[in-house]
Amino acid sequence: MSIGFLRQALNTLQAQSRRRTSHRVNQWFKWLSPGISVKRWLLISVAGVVLASLGLAIWIKLTPIFWVLEFLRGFLGVITEILPNYISGPLVILFGLLLLLWGQTRTVGSITKVLRPQGQSEEELIDVLLAHRRLYRGPKIVVIGGGTGLSTLLRGLKTYSANITAIVTVADDGGSSGRLRQEFGVLPPGDIRNCLAALADEEKLLTELFQYRFKAGDGLTGHSFGNLFLTAMSDITGDLERAVAASSKVLAVRGQVLPATLSDVRLWAELADGRRIEGESSIPEAGGSIVKIGCIPANPPALPAAIKAIKEADYIIIGPGSLYTSLIPNLLVPQIADAIAASLAPRIYVCNIMTQPGETQGYTVSDHIRAIDAACGRQLFDAVLVHKKSPSPRSLIRYAQQNSHPVFLDREAVLDLGRRIVLANILFEDDIGCVRHNPQRLARVLFRWYSGAHLGMGR
Repeated sequence: MSIGFLRQALNTLQAQSRRRTSHRVNQWFKWLSPGISVKRWLLISVAGVVLASLGLAIWIKLTPIFWVLEFLRGFLGVITEILPNYISGPLVILFGLLLLLWGQTRTVGSITKVLRPQGQSEEELIDVLLAHRRLYRGPKIVVIGGGTGLSTLLRGLKTYSANITAIVTVADDGGSSGRLRQEFGVLPPGDIRNCLAALADEEKLLTELFQYRFKAGDGLTGHSFGNLFLTAMSDITGDLERAVAASSKVLAVRGQVLPATLSDVRLWAELADGRRIEGESSIPEAGGSIVKIGCIPANPPALPAAIKAIKEADYIIIGPGSLYTSLIPNLLVPQIADAIAASLAPRIYVCNIMTQPGETQGYTVSDHIRAIDAACGRQLFDAVLVHKKSPSPRSLIRYAQQNSHPVFLDREAVLDLGRRIVLANILFEDDIGCVRHNPQRLARVLFRWYSGAHLGMGR
């Protein structure tokens, strides 16, 4: 009984040893992957050792080197008498290479231990380098929108590419952003704050910090830390664009966040009952049916960096987000709409899952598309991503009490508008029945469609 137990234990230990050895060998070979720029430096290191040895030999006139070589020749002669040269030679070469790899591995391990932040998972440096290389070779993605929908999407996209540009509306005039806009004359930082937190490497901690709202203090109550941070940076750097760029460096943001315009934009909407409502926060509260939307000043100039990003984009995504107060305000900047229309990159619109009271009550998918087309005067995207399944009964009841319902897919009307339909399960419901897009699922579906569209365009 005991012999069988010992045999089983030995077999288990051997299997674990083989797995560890296999893992270590795999990690070594990863350093030889193309694009890591390790092989060339390894060869240069070896050449340096050889040259240094030759230089030492010349300097000391070969006297000690000669006797060392004589000793090695005698030693190797003994070895070759015991083992043939076609066996002893490869064995010595293999032993030398193993020593070299072991030394390099220990060196890299020591560097990794120093560079790895305290508390970070035991991730190999080569895996970090490979992930970094993959992300920074990813497609150039431009995402246009605002609100929580845009930041949700960015959380998923940043795991596929670091070449992300989020173009964000600056029409917000409610809450903390609105107060800062009135008191300091700065552009509203709220949506930009959310995007910066979503793209940051330490997202969880930064999100908590940036979303922290002061609950006491004269003038501080209701303000978020992130909004105050960006306001201070705007004052220090001179404008919001520089403030966001500087903040991105401080926060190690993966990608970039750009305001659609640096103009002080104010939204207005004409309702079906003839009323004209001004102010982004006032439009949903008016409770009417929107028939036209615009901004003051009309035709604001676009941020040049935003236009450059759109022209260079491999992939353009519009939404998700509030149709009239998050998405369309970006497209009211004519240069942005023109750049999107002229782009040859795949373009897709991510439709909202639920209608929004005061903006899109009763809207179908085709109604969302028509509203965007009407605001821009042209067709800006090729396909629309729609959630496939209905939310749970608990969520439906919760939203129905707020006069909000799932956006109905009127397939024939969408196809008549010349749009392809991408159906997928991309919904996330929290514990209280709040419906959102799932960042990982959404990003995975968007990249799958991009790969297919990109291949199709290549053919």
